[in-house]
Amino acid sequence: MRLDVDEFIRRFLLHVLPSGFQRIRHYGLLANCCRAVKLARCRQLLDAPAPAVKLPDAALDYRDRYQQLTGKSLRDCPKCGHGHMICIETFLPGTLPRGPPGACS
Repeated sequence: MRLDVDEFIRRFLLHVLPSGFQRIRHYGLLANCCRAVKLARCRQLLDAPAPAVKLPDAALDYRDRYQQLTGKSLRDCPKCGHGHMICIETFLPGTLPRGPPGACS
């Protein structure tokens, strides 16, 4: 879309607030500073129950959550599907993996 210079400036200045003004999103019922208190008061006045908050299980590993969501286990062997994969060794950044036992003679 091509605009005349005057129309572009007019549209651009619609987004500029005069000095001393503040954007509305920083104020009002859901302003961050008092949101919890105001929402609690609204629920009290409306006689509405607070929403149930489901806290995530701290004991669940990402592998457990993946299995709950998909039904597939990240711990099972991808080849045979029966054996469980276990961590044998981890490598620090910049280090080379060691060879199998007895490789160097």
